[in-house]
Amino acid sequence: MERRNRRNNARTAVDAPAPPSAEVARDHLWAQDVRSSIRCAAVLLALLLLIDWGVGTLSAPRATLWAALAVLLFLVLYPTRVSAGEGWLVSRGLLRARLVRTDHLVSVRCLDGVGQRLVLRDTFGARVEIDPRVLVANPPLWRRLDEDARLSALRSTLSCGETALHRVSERIDRETALTVFKVSGLE
Repeated sequence: MERRNRRNNARTAVDAPAPPSAEVARDHLWAQDVRSSIRCAAVLLALLLLIDWGVGTLSAPRATLWAALAVLLFLVLYPTRVSAGEGWLVSRGLLRARLVRTDHLVSVRCLDGVGQRLVLRDTFGARVEIDPRVLVANPPLWRRLDEDARLSALRSTLSCGETALHRVSERIDRETALTVFKVSGLE
């Protein structure tokens, strides 16, 4: 019974509209990432068709197969669109959007591996995974998340994750300092 209530609470938290906010921070590199994934898929398709044509085995079924492979590559490379406002963060993929209340965070974990992920969980059971590079490349997104995470820590809902947030903060500070040095010629 408790599990069902948690699931319904999580659904309510995700389905509820985000609270109005004067300032919404968005991933400003998202459109560029989409164009890159389209280019990669197009180049793969062109190369496969060119090689198949050069060998003399190009046919309609094979061209369809190569096109399907290129579409599959595009779907794999398609970036999630991250935006945040006061008290919330949304990650939108092709099929689904996930919302987490950042002012009610319970945990923040950093998953290491081939692709690093930052996993945010709130008190309603909602969960969002984002790439930390999105936060590094978009300081307004990071500021919004950091402010709300501090609010969660003050409310004592954030039980674990301050270390992960501190690591992301250090990484962002390091990247910002490097950028300043490059721009000023002190590299």
